[in-house]
Amino acid sequence: MSAKVFLDTNIIIYGYSQDEPDKQQRARECAQASESWISTQVLNETVNTLKRKFSLNYRQIGAVLDELSQHFQLTVVSLDTIRRALDIAQRYQFSYFDSLIIASALEMGCDRLYSEDLQDGQIIDNTLILTNPFKA
Repeated sequence: MSAKVFLDTNIIIYGYSQDEPDKQQRARECAQASESWISTQVLNETVNTLKRKFSLNYRQIGAVLDELSQHFQLTVVSLDTIRRALDIAQRYQFSYFDSLIIASALEMGCDRLYSEDLQDGQIIDNTLILTNPFKA
């Protein structure tokens, strides 16, 4: 595993989901890098998914946020992050929200972004490797 990684929302969700134990285990392994990062975007998307798909109440979701804040470094999406995401979306033809995740990972100096949604093995700005940890 890489020493400095960024986790997309789907990796966080699989870490909590018990429906797919293999993916849950792999997601938890991804999160055990020596320095793992998430962003406020990832937190917001996690809240939305836990409420909408898992029907957790807000107290339960708050407990998950507390746990995530204790285990991961957190970066705040700023205006500079948004501007960088727009540039990435234009250059690489990613969706805006995927580009925002990538921009956050680049800002934190991560060398690997774990996501199920992006092209496995693609390198962004000669520094960030997109990795689908579930790809066989």
